[in-house]
Amino acid sequence: MKRIRTLALGIAASLAAATLAPGAAGAADKIGVSYQPSLYWALPFYYASEKGWWKDVGLDPTFSTFPSGAPQIAAGASGSWDVGGTGSVPAVLGAVRFNIMTVGITNDESKTNALMVTGKKYDEIKADPKKLEGQRLLLTTNSTVDYAARKCLEKMGVKQDEVQFVNLGQAQIITAVTSGNGDVAGVWAPNTYTLQSRADAKYLCSGADADAIVPGALIVTKEFAEAHPDDVAKFLAVYLRGWSWAKSHEDEAKKMALAFYKQGGLEATPEAMDEEFKLRPVFSLDEQLKLLDASSGESKVDTWFSDIGKFMASVGTLPENPDPKSYVTDKYMKMVADDPKLRAFATEFNQK
Repeated sequence: MKRIRTLALGIAASLAAATLAPGAAGAADKIGVSYQPSLYWALPFYYASEKGWWKDVGLDPTFSTFPSGAPQIAAGASGSWDVGGTGSVPAVLGAVRFNIMTVGITNDESKTNALMVTGKKYDEIKADPKKLEGQRLLLTTNSTVDYAARKCLEKMGVKQDEVQFVNLGQAQIITAVTSGNGDVAGVWAPNTYTLQSRADAKYLCSGADADAIVPGALIVTKEFAEAHPDDVAKFLAVYLRGWSWAKSHEDEAKKMALAFYKQGGLEATPEAMDEEFKLRPVFSLDEQLKLLDASSGESKVDTWFSDIGKFMASVGTLPENPDPKSYVTDKYMKMVADDPKLRAFATEFNQK
């Protein structure tokens, strides 16, 4: 009798585990995840790996990292990754050139994409933005900070053809400015904090100051989305769980974030991490659904990406502004919401 009772308890425990875990039994599905290291919006990928959440939903990720969005998007065209996160500017570029779809928002990084000026020139340019005319502006082209910087110039009444744009990677910009080879730079966080501490640089203007919404994008190749829609939904559930957990375990989340940044080659301070968590809004499942809701004709996300598409067409990156409805979809976010197990998994910590 004792043996039968033990067996019954074992079966009950197995059934309970199966009920709690959204992933199917058996081998996990392979999925290629792309991102840029030492960036705030990539933290859910790290949290998921450290906490074992990928396995919980039946996914086996392989990660690939890129210094910025443009090379990341180009790699997606070759099938080197399936899903990931990137900036909104490369997401639009990827939609037009490589059939890459936007299926969610990583964060609102409007306040953390900024024009910065070193101390010796900051005061005079702040007093008279026209002093930017003729200056070299170091930034990474076809990126979110490119968009934010140009919107800032427009806001300040400085014509773009009166500024010399110098295309550099973010690490190159840091090196140039800290060695005295540049005074005006377009950077995204956490590079903003690095320039503040190492080059006495100050914020001249952020995307938020220029009324430019700068969202980050959760992306998937169209081929993978059509072949593996369930895996795309699982990927989104894992990502959403990451922010759900981080919001309810902020101290631990920040400590892990510092380790993640260091792993990517960036030594961030606890104070800088406090700024990251303060300045970058992130979104829950229900908030994502509201942002993606196009039932009235155009969603919030459609509007944001349409503005970005206009910018890209205006600078010649794209021949015309693509219709966001051709590449932005709420289909997979709705799959998370409509699956009781995935919804519970994605939102478990929301009320804690």
